[in-house]
Amino acid sequence: MHRSRAEIVREYGPFPDVDSVNGVTYDGQHVWFAAGDKLNGFDPASGETQRSIDVAAHAGTAFDGRHLFQLAEDRIQKIDPKSGRVVATIPAPGGGGDSGLTWAEGTLWVGHHRGRKIHQIDPERGTILRTIESNRFVTGVTWVDGELWHGTWEGDQSELRRVDPQTGEVMERLEMPAGMGVSGLESDGGEQFFCGGGKSRTVRTVRRPKRGSATDSGSDGAAAPATRK
Repeated sequence: MHRSRAEIVREYGPFPDVDSVNGVTYDGQHVWFAAGDKLNGFDPASGETQRSIDVAAHAGTAFDGRHLFQLAEDRIQKIDPKSGRVVATIPAPGGGGDSGLTWAEGTLWVGHHRGRKIHQIDPERGTILRTIESNRFVTGVTWVDGELWHGTWEGDQSELRRVDPQTGEVMERLEMPAGMGVSGLESDGGEQFFCGGGKSRTVRTVRRPKRGSATDSGSDGAAAPATRK
């Protein structure tokens, strides 16, 4: 198991008129984040908010290439991003204790926060197809290049964790700086993760480690991260 310090590449926000960033996703053009009573989409190049959809948005957010999916209390809403209309709803597997949502392999993957689990579910019915156990609270989920990552946040400690998708074994840990929590997680499909910042009202990008570059467990890890706005 490898451990290193998370390298913060950029910070967006704090966003005005937002109490908390509750979930994030990326559609290739906009970074979307859940803000309680709406979904906001911003340009990751400029950081400017360009879209807003009035819809309940309490936790994780996902994008399947056509629709947005949004956790709202005990349900997952399927949303047409062009019209902002909710076109379908399925039950959330955690019954309202869900956090973290992503799309992969034609299915949804949902974090069960205090249950410390990740569920793979049928996006049409909400049926649980597979469950992966974690030993930390799950606060975000994403897939990239066949790797399953999830965010954790307990007390003042927050991490990004790469886990074995079959066993849940932790393969790699990126430790966030003190005071920086992860309240949503999505890959850009390449070298960066977008991380929700909870009550800080920010979204941060974290550099994804290159394969073979992570430090061994117990080492000091990378140099202290430099953050820029």
